[in-house]
Amino acid sequence: MKVQNGLMFVIKERFFAIGDDFDVLDEHGDKVYHVDGKVFSVRGRVVIEDAAGDEVASVHRHLIALRPTYEIRIGGEKAAEVRKKLFTPFRDKFTIDVPGPEDLEMKGDLLDHEYVIEQAGDEVASVSKRWLTIRDTYAVKVADGVDPLLIIGSVLALDLALDREAKDREPGKDD
Repeated sequence: MKVQNGLMFVIKERFFAIGDDFDVLDEHGDKVYHVDGKVFSVRGRVVIEDAAGDEVASVHRHLIALRPTYEIRIGGEKAAEVRKKLFTPFRDKFTIDVPGPEDLEMKGDLLDHEYVIEQAGDEVASVSKRWLTIRDTYAVKVADGVDPLLIIGSVLALDLALDREAKDREPGKDD
């Protein structure tokens, strides 16, 4: 099942921001969220703020984990853990572990940078990373009835994990 009806968002990195700041725009180009990358957190935490500047969600990396793991908090409550699956050559796969039995899975192609998020075999969101722009931009479509903050937080966890992997592969990396 493809996402037919739903909400469309664009997550766009701010060009001259210190840290990793993003704006989240709706389908009309209006800013609905601001993502503050917390420059001194070593890319371990981002805060999602509403239009009034109030924190509505956050994503932070678990420092001690066997594989890349990020926690999403919405309204101060733990909403999900996003964990990268190990040993998935040529594909990225993440489990989005939500309370209860209905976990989500995010999977995509390393080369195409196109991702889908599925729940119980149904596609609930699609994510496209556009490489032809100067800064990172994600187009995100979220199915009706799915919490957009959970999906946006999952996309930010994906971005944090991919960025961390790229930094770990840099020549001369000693830690």
